[in-house]
Amino acid sequence: MRSVINHQMMFGRTDISAIVFDPKSRDDIPKILRGLQGIYTDEELRKRVFAILEEVRPERKKGEGKADPNTGRPGMEQWAILVLGVVRLGINADYDRLHELVNHHDTLRQMLGHNDWTDKTSYELQTIKDNVRLFTPELLDRINQEIVLAGHTLVKKKRKKISL
Repeated sequence: MRSVINHQMMFGRTDISAIVFDPKSRDDIPKILRGLQGIYTDEELRKRVFAILEEVRPERKKGEGKADPNTGRPGMEQWAILVLGVVRLGINADYDRLHELVNHHDTLRQMLGHNDWTDKTSYELQTIKDNVRLFTPELLDRINQEIVLAGHTLVKKKRKKISL
């Protein structure tokens, strides 16, 4: 029962595309989150990235392949795994720092789909470790390839407009 992202908006929740970042911030976390917001708001790119994220599933205990996404207890959403994995790699954080950020950094929590005044969701350190480990370098490379492809498409569109 693992999903890519819960598209159902809840009361008080900020849509990812509507999250506002401090434009004067020189910290690296808002820059990373702004990039993830760009992935989310580009519908074509989001579909391709979410198709890759659907593969993020833990291995079965007995080594019989990946867990079935339609059965079992709900796991962390793949979007959350992507956000946490990219933040962890982007700021070179260990799991303890990531644990602190995911539970207390307001903008990061908004990006994960938690509102700031009624949602008291807390992530345990072991849950973060177990899920972010599913975000492999191979998966990141495939997502990066899709982002580069989208960037090339965007640049080509801009060049066509200029030449007219």
